[in-house]
Amino acid sequence: MADKSAIEWTDATWNPITGCSIVSPGCTNCYAMKLAGTRLKHIDSRKGLTRETKAGPVWTGEVRLNRQWLHQPLEWKKPRRIFVCAHGDLFAENVPDEWILDVFTVMAAADHHTYQVLTKRADRMREFLSRRDLLEDIYANWYTFTGKPAEVYSWPLHNVWCGVSAEDQKRADERLPALLATPAKLRFVSAEPLLGSLDIAKYLRPLCDRCPPWEVPCRIGCQHCTRLDWVIVGGESGPDARPMHPAWARSTRDQCQAARVPFFFKQWGAWADSTDADDLVHGSEDYIFAADGTVLGAGGRARRLMQGSVEPDWRERGGAWMTFTNKKAAGRLLDGIEHNAMPEVTA
Repeated sequence: MADKSAIEWTDATWNPITGCSIVSPGCTNCYAMKLAGTRLKHIDSRKGLTRETKAGPVWTGEVRLNRQWLHQPLEWKKPRRIFVCAHGDLFAENVPDEWILDVFTVMAAADHHTYQVLTKRADRMREFLSRRDLLEDIYANWYTFTGKPAEVYSWPLHNVWCGVSAEDQKRADERLPALLATPAKLRFVSAEPLLGSLDIAKYLRPLCDRCPPWEVPCRIGCQHCTRLDWVIVGGESGPDARPMHPAWARSTRDQCQAARVPFFFKQWGAWADSTDADDLVHGSEDYIFAADGTVLGAGGRARRLMQGSVEPDWRERGGAWMTFTNKKAAGRLLDGIEHNAMPEVTA
């Protein structure tokens, strides 16, 4: 838990629940998993949540409720955006419904904050938030946390954004339909780490025929329209990071711009796009990647490709010259622009 966060799209992190399990390729280099098995492995909130393997720490599937942090948003008086369970997954398989209910009760009670709930378990989130008795359960739980009568002014909660992670097309097609069927004030997708090309245009448009197709978002308050309200894209960081091809990021950006959906480019990660840059220092960690992610050249061959001494058509084949560096050096510029678009939400 941190009252301030280095994550570019949020203000603070809140970890009432920690622990998780690996469910898809995007989990392989999870920063929270690595921290839980190294620097944080001896503190109570992380102890025993990972096991050692040849590849490093791996989640055990055990989850933990950190009651000492559960009331934190009630104590934060200044409104802020809060990333919920940044070191776990609120809807992980082993998280009891009672814990999720406690978290939603706090979010309902401390409604001066905006909460960003991100999960890889889209089906469970949809099922939980679609329960007919959920609001009644929140009312029943309310007094325990506040000592005051329950006051929920809207459902779904106006201050809770629901999102899913989707690192590639397979995960997008598995998770986004469930997200769009989830009762939520705002729905978003985090394509980080982006590990392949995404075609999400159909998830960016209104899904009903009651609204003109040019009305994006729906201007007449149609309750039948559901779509993604925000898209985050980012590359992977760390020593084992996998590269994000520039074409993947550009394609997602262009789809968002066409649908007038806010697009946030979080980072390149450990791999910098050096195709048109002359000011980066290049060494043995230079690669030329095709648009499908295959390696066209590495090290010296990559430099010869770049110089045109071999296969001068590599650019026309969708190649990109990527340099393994670090998050700070790679930066956040996509085609020279920093994309920080956020949804505009009214209470």
